[in-house]
Amino acid sequence: MSDWVVRLIDEGGYWGIGLLMVLENMFPPLPSELIMGIGGIRVGQGRMELAPLLFAGTVGTTIGNFAWYALGYRLGFARLRPLVERFGRWLTLRWRHVEWLDRCFERHGDKIVFVFRFMPAFRTMVSLPAGLFRMGALRFVIWTAAGSLIWNIILVAGGYWLGAQFSQIDKWLGPITNAAIILMLIAYVWRLVTWKHEAPADRAD
Repeated sequence: MSDWVVRLIDEGGYWGIGLLMVLENMFPPLPSELIMGIGGIRVGQGRMELAPLLFAGTVGTTIGNFAWYALGYRLGFARLRPLVERFGRWLTLRWRHVEWLDRCFERHGDKIVFVFRFMPAFRTMVSLPAGLFRMGALRFVIWTAAGSLIWNIILVAGGYWLGAQFSQIDKWLGPITNAAIILMLIAYVWRLVTWKHEAPADRAD
């Protein structure tokens, strides 16, 4: 994977970084660790500057996440209930869980979005419920950008200090990502097998 990522970064510069970070949030198997890490290597080599690199990476991350936020916002909380009631088993989700998440985002949406930017498995996933539960767009952008900037600083610093060895990260990052996906699939199958039917709660008029 690293060869074409390196080529796009070297040929596209900061625009290449921004584009890759947009794609990384649309297609999670493309790791931000690799993209920003290589950017850090280029900073160490004097081929990139730190500030525009972080700007491009953070803007790209924010745009990619906003696409998922917009999708959730368009679907909306009201349209979600029929889906949950019809496909709740396959989603392994009950309406009371959705209501609980809605209350969490109402009270702690800023913290949730900010903290999840540091979690490799859920950094992008959190954007969808943020839109579903109508978190304000400006608040979403601010906290997404803030958390993403800190995460990108960490990745760039890692690439800067580890140097060219960082370009080999996908050799071990790939198996780790695959293992995480397998564990999530096992957890999903377990919830599906142990799912028990519950009568839907009465709707509030």
